[in-house]
Amino acid sequence: MFNRHYHALVLAFQFLTRIPVYRIFSIANKVPTPQVAGKALLYYPIVGAVIGGALISVPLLLRWLQLDVTTSMQAAFVLVLWVWLTGGLHLDGLADSADAWLGGFGDKQRTLDLMKDPTCGPSAVIVLVLVLLLKWLALSEVIAVIQLAPTWQWLALVFVPVLARFEVMLLIVHTPYVRTEGLGTELKNQAQIHWVWFWCISLALLMLYLNLWLSLVVLTTAAIGYGLMRRLMLQRIHGWTGDTAGASIEMTELFLLLALSMAL
Repeated sequence: MFNRHYHALVLAFQFLTRIPVYRIFSIANKVPTPQVAGKALLYYPIVGAVIGGALISVPLLLRWLQLDVTTSMQAAFVLVLWVWLTGGLHLDGLADSADAWLGGFGDKQRTLDLMKDPTCGPSAVIVLVLVLLLKWLALSEVIAVIQLAPTWQWLALVFVPVLARFEVMLLIVHTPYVRTEGLGTELKNQAQIHWVWFWCISLALLMLYLNLWLSLVVLTTAAIGYGLMRRLMLQRIHGWTGDTAGASIEMTELFLLLALSMAL
């Protein structure tokens, strides 16, 4: 049982990042069983925590080295690292979803077919540029406010990728998977609802303990964003796909960064 969870944790990093875990952990080169692939879902928030820790290391390192770098440049460095760590996987899902949503004309099958199309249309390019631009601007505002704050306050930024990946976990558990085969089927079949409650309660209590007002803003934003995105998926394609799951990560991160930039 321990080996299955250990393999699932490593597999979660393979699913969601480009961190070369296969060079570090030999078990990463082992073909996962459906049970292990399903359990990987349970460790998505941990992957988010590692990503968040890496992101805040950039401005903290620059501060420790006493380098005079503008907040806009720090935000650019953080955003580049963010995209690199995820390999652009979620941005790809966002691009495919944008093309499908705008080109599907409300038709479910046409929308699903467009998401399978590997080409990137103008709608996808526009959405990607706008999302990355807004992320950079929001990051600049957040870093400008908390760069002189105590180190523990940087946890506000860490919770952004954590909550985004928790919401994907929640989406997979509570929303039908559209396609009849693929990895999403394994994740859906093996999902464990008690883990969702564990992460939900743990994250909420920890955030509220650290900062009540800011946490209420962030958690409310996350809940509203999740509800709206889930509703859009159910209305258009009657469920979720890998592309819409990736898009939800990107959009949740954007919503939370904007909320932080206005609430700090």
